[in-house]
Amino acid sequence: MDNEYKETYAKLYKIYKKYQKKYKHNPDSHQMCCMWSTVNPPDTIEDTKPMYEIEKTFEINFDEDEALVLYDMDLDEAAQRIIEIKRGKC
Repeated sequence: MDNEYKETYAKLYKIYKKYQKKYKHNPDSHQMCCMWSTVNPPDTIEDTKPMYEIEKTFEINFDEDEALVLYDMDLDEAAQRIIEIKRGKC
């Protein structure tokens, strides 16, 4: 693993833990969706605090489609996707 991936994953994990712990019913499964309520999920993902924090931290922007793609990923996949977005490969 390279440093860019490790740094991206570490930052993303910190955000994940901040929001995941708010939902006691969500397991610590490292699934991005666990940053939101899985009992009563939001209607849109794009305009939520976790997504805003991810955008701000990594200096990227998501539309609703990309936000939903990330929502369905685990942290490893999401970290790789964020790197691709930052590199302009998406």
